[in-house]
Amino acid sequence: MAAERRGPLAGLRVVEMAGLAPGPFAAMMLADMGAEVLRIDRPDPAARPIPQQYWFTDRNRRSIALDLKSADGAAFARRLIGSADALIEGFRPGVMERLGLGPDECLAINPRLVYGRMTGWGQEGPLAQAPGHDINYIALAGVLDAIGLADGPPVLPLNLVGDFGGGGMYLAFGLACGLIEAARSGQGQVVDAAMVDGAASLMTYFYGYMAGGKWPGRGRSTLGGAAPHYGVYETKDGKYVSVGSAEPKFYAELLRITGLDREPVPDRANPASWSELRERLAAVFRTRTRDEWSGLLESAEVCFAPVLDLREAAAHPHNVARRTFIEIDGHVQPAPAPRFSRTPSARPEAGVAPGVDARAALQGWGLPGEEVDALVARGVIS
Repeated sequence: MAAERRGPLAGLRVVEMAGLAPGPFAAMMLADMGAEVLRIDRPDPAARPIPQQYWFTDRNRRSIALDLKSADGAAFARRLIGSADALIEGFRPGVMERLGLGPDECLAINPRLVYGRMTGWGQEGPLAQAPGHDINYIALAGVLDAIGLADGPPVLPLNLVGDFGGGGMYLAFGLACGLIEAARSGQGQVVDAAMVDGAASLMTYFYGYMAGGKWPGRGRSTLGGAAPHYGVYETKDGKYVSVGSAEPKFYAELLRITGLDREPVPDRANPASWSELRERLAAVFRTRTRDEWSGLLESAEVCFAPVLDLREAAAHPHNVARRTFIEIDGHVQPAPAPRFSRTPSARPEAGVAPGVDARAALQGWGLPGEEVDALVARGVIS
């Protein structure tokens, strides 16, 4: 992996304790922005459902395989942490403490360290030690009940809200905030990022509607799919388009282009008319293919976009022009985001298998080659 790091976080060093989903995603975000992230993997990592070259959230990082349960392994981890700016760990509360790598130990050797903790339920509370997954965290935060049709069960939004939105992104944000504060004060601190907290935070807008007496419940709001002018419609070829004509001017243009303005249509201001209006719109959208509707509506003042699958999204002209997706070693994946005018991120490099580049990783961290060889010979590093 190239030694040069570019981006707004270039010069920062982060130790990442290998984990699942949200922790690696946060580490990817920091690495995409230029931070030098060193991942500490287990000597016997669990098997993954897809080969390493497709594990895109591992990109831009080096890896060493270290047995943290051994005294030598934990001691060496403390040495690395002593020269880091931040740490990411995603174990259950108490695990890092039992390894001798808890916040007290790490901040004692590195007072400026920003210690990032990623869990589902948080570091304390009645459920802190309970197992869980994304679905459970967003359920408890009030998110899951809000998504889906009014007459159906809640719908899972993949694991975007808990693992990645409420988890990894909030951890990355918390670490960035902690690093800014540490630069001012010279003191580190613990960042307690819980997916249930982050998922709840993402719902702030809707909790405001509830407080104001305007939250109608799952599937009954405009943004929840109740309004016919804000929804998804099937096209002639069995594909789908999205319409977001919430404002009057956009809705008027939608009626004009679809031809529905040539005859009386139900009043969209009256929710009692929404069912009939939806049927009228559905019938119109079934008269053309998705791509035909895209040709008519994509650049119009309507608020429209075709519903694309993953491959189609990467090939769409707008995403191509924006370089929203990039190709690394022949594999298409989302590009680093957001973008910076003066300190742009470098092109990401593919992730590596656990421990595969330990020598380069540790030499990049400042350890001489002969010391690395000695650590390998002693079995501290696999």
